[in-house]
Amino acid sequence: MHPSRLIGTAAAVLASALLASACSSGSDTPAGADPGSRPDAGHVSKTLAALPAAVPADLKPYYDQKLRWSACETAPGFECSTLRVPLDYAKPGEGDDVKLSVARQKASGPADRRIGSLQFNPGGPGASAVDFLTDYVGAAYPERIRARYDLVAADPRGVGHSEPVRCLSDKQMDRHTQTDATPDDAAEVKELTAAFDIFAQGCKKRAGELLGHVSTTEAARDMDVLRAALGDKKLHYVGASYGTMLGATYAGLYPSRAGRLVLDGAMDPSLTSLQLNREQNSGFTIAFDAFAKDCVERKDCPLGTKSPEEATKRLNTFLAGLDKKPLPTGEPRKLNESLATMGVLQSMYMKESWPPLRDALADAMGKKKDGSALLGMADTYYEREPDGSYGDMMYAFTAVSCLDQPAAFDDPDEVEKKEKAFEKDSPVFGRDFAWAALNCGDWPVKATGEANRIEAKGAGPILVVGTTRDPATPYIWAKSLASQLSSGVLLTYDADGHTAYGRGSRCIDSAVDRYLLTGKAPEDGTSCD
Repeated sequence: MHPSRLIGTAAAVLASALLASACSSGSDTPAGADPGSRPDAGHVSKTLAALPAAVPADLKPYYDQKLRWSACETAPGFECSTLRVPLDYAKPGEGDDVKLSVARQKASGPADRRIGSLQFNPGGPGASAVDFLTDYVGAAYPERIRARYDLVAADPRGVGHSEPVRCLSDKQMDRHTQTDATPDDAAEVKELTAAFDIFAQGCKKRAGELLGHVSTTEAARDMDVLRAALGDKKLHYVGASYGTMLGATYAGLYPSRAGRLVLDGAMDPSLTSLQLNREQNSGFTIAFDAFAKDCVERKDCPLGTKSPEEATKRLNTFLAGLDKKPLPTGEPRKLNESLATMGVLQSMYMKESWPPLRDALADAMGKKKDGSALLGMADTYYEREPDGSYGDMMYAFTAVSCLDQPAAFDDPDEVEKKEKAFEKDSPVFGRDFAWAALNCGDWPVKATGEANRIEAKGAGPILVVGTTRDPATPYIWAKSLASQLSSGVLLTYDADGHTAYGRGSRCIDSAVDRYLLTGKAPEDGTSCD
């Protein structure tokens, strides 16, 4: 399974307490912000073309539909509805429509002060926007925002409550996650490629025709149908992590209808799959280096107290040992190298996860030889519940990613040619990222998208937020997206962790809130500590 999931960690982000932080305008790029020079080729020159502003006649029945709202059964205080969108925008009305689950929390303030609807997407691809809204945003977002906006979320096609893509049984998924992700010989390469094939064929069998219609472009077009059904002239939106790709794509397709867009933890749409993999590999390395530096300064660091370099060597030795002899966990599944690596990766998303990671490594590397805590972290990443059931996100993640762009690698020989370069970028995670990039190599549906620059000429100011030591969406991506967008404004958070809003910086939060409430973006280049 691909280690470079782009999910924004909603619960951790929105549970963070607000702390005072410094703010400056027009500052230089913080030291250590970029993960080195860009590997492989540079940016593509192709620009995403806008769609005609007028709604085509064959799409009007979708745009003119009236949403029927009723109380959400499992979310008091929220209304739920269903939106119809065409399975294939090239053939609307032919065949079955896709039904999208929508949730709304109406603005709490006076009607004459209402700005409109504010749509959300927390990332993934594959995270449920509906659950994100009902579980976190509806209570955690500031009252001044909730008073002025109807907060709205729709699960994208193939995701969550919107006809989710499923690929494997829970037992099959258990076997899949335990597959050796860093093969050492021909037999292990064969085993890994067979696992990818079983996964892909499972998606094809279970998802059917929908598997070819879960692209980001189609999801962005669905957002415009929802905008119209909500009665909004412009789309106002907050997207985190992969949600920034959705938001940027929307702006590129419909620049005249792009309203106040916040893109937090930005992706770079101009990068190929291979570039995205290598740069994210570097991003996780920056995060791990920060963790290692912090760890070795503590007397109880399980990776030693000499230097970050020594900590890296110790972790690699530990992981290599698991490849030969997995650790017991108190259940039938043992902690092998692949699961342990996922546990470490999961802990890189938020700095608040560093103390539990130290404890988990101490249990596994010390006298206890207990891998249960690291296994639990890997289970969190994979959305595995204690009863052994899995969520849908990892399936949707792969389905969307493999449709959006051609595969980074088509066969194992290509991986082996690049493996050393990945490992040089990241001594800890490099081989995992290299081999994971093969997961779309034999995908049963041909990719319909490609890398594009997004300029969105004619759109109002678009706020792009980047965190300097973000592992999943490296800061260099935010800089790139802000420079591509004709009206992009870059807001920087000089910190560790994934995304910025709601993570304890009043400087960031107040700038985003002011933009959402007034439409006035901060000065381009503003940096918050």
